Amino acid sequence: MSRMKAFPLASLAPNEVGIVQYLAGGRGLTSRLAPLGFTPGARVSMVQNFGRGPIIVMIRGTRIALGRGEAQKILVTPVAEGGE
Repeated sequence: MSRMKAFPLASLAPNEVGIVQYLAGGRGLTSRLAPLGFTPGARVSMVQNFGRGPIIVMIRGTRIALGRGEAQKILVTPVAEGGE
């Protein structure tokens, strides 16, 4: 099984899905995002991403708005169409 390279959550287009690999920020960012469900292995789906400003994602059944800077520090790998 080949390992895909992780990239920032902010790179996902609307309706794309990724799996959280790790958080590239410090303790403050991790302590804010982990309780919201951004933990390794969590499936996250992009709802709205206009290319600037905040983005909206769906994670663990909840829609969450994130600043673009925060989304740049959440690293994900893509999920293949129709699979996990």
